[in-house]
Amino acid sequence: MSIVKINAITVPADSGDELGKRFAARGDSMAGVPGFEGFELLRPSDGRTQWLVLTRWADEESFAAWTSSQHFARSHGGGSAEGDGGRPRPVGTASELWSYTVALSR
Repeated sequence: MSIVKINAITVPADSGDELGKRFAARGDSMAGVPGFEGFELLRPSDGRTQWLVLTRWADEESFAAWTSSQHFARSHGGGSAEGDGGRPRPVGTASELWSYTVALSR
C-alpha cells in the first residue's frame, strides 16, 4: 500500500500565488520517477499560511531514493537570489515533512 509524504510549507499571505506558479511551471517533472504515484498542492482556504504538498509513493524506499537523487537536488537545491546562480529565493519561510501510511482507502 502507498505511503504519503506531506510537506507543510509556511508561506506569507502575499506569496502564495507565487508558490502555486512555481509548482505549475514544473509541470510533469516527476513523470518517470520510480515509485512516485501522485501529487497535489493544497492551498489553504481558512486563513492559514501553510500550503500542503501531498505526494504518494509506492514505498519508503522509493521516496528515500528520490530524496537522494540528482532530480531532487536540482528541484530543491540552492536558494540564492536571482542573478546569483539564477535561482529565485524560496517563497516559503519554513517547512515540515509529515509521513503517513494509508490506514484506510475507499
